[in-house]
Amino acid sequence: MKARVKWVEQVSFLGETESNHAVLMDGSPAAGGRNLGPRPMEMLLIGTGGCTSFDVISILKKSRQAVSDCYVELDAERAETDPKVFTKIHMHFVVKGKDIKPEVVEKAIKLSAEKYCSASIMLGQTAVITHDFEVIQE
Repeated sequence: MKARVKWVEQVSFLGETESNHAVLMDGSPAAGGRNLGPRPMEMLLIGTGGCTSFDVISILKKSRQAVSDCYVELDAERAETDPKVFTKIHMHFVVKGKDIKPEVVEKAIKLSAEKYCSASIMLGQTAVITHDFEVIQE
């Protein structure tokens, strides 16, 4: 996998992926940015949420669960001093659908956390990662 990050101005950077997608990242105004895009650490957090959500949806579909919606809310804490790594991340999954089996959702989240999600497994080296979920039957 390859990527390129180019400085734009002040503390704004354009990230370009090997798959030809781009995202603008920027710092807060307090750090000299213009608030034009997410912070790099926010990108890391939502990337982790995307990685685990990809796994969970894939597993639920393979388990023949009729999912109509799924999202994960992430709440992270960072170290007080540099490097300000993530120290705690809590993931709350919400899965909506018809006749969704909670035990299947729980298993999908566990498989993602322990086996498949490269991002959360990597972040788990510095952060305590916890999960919970709710199922909304339609």
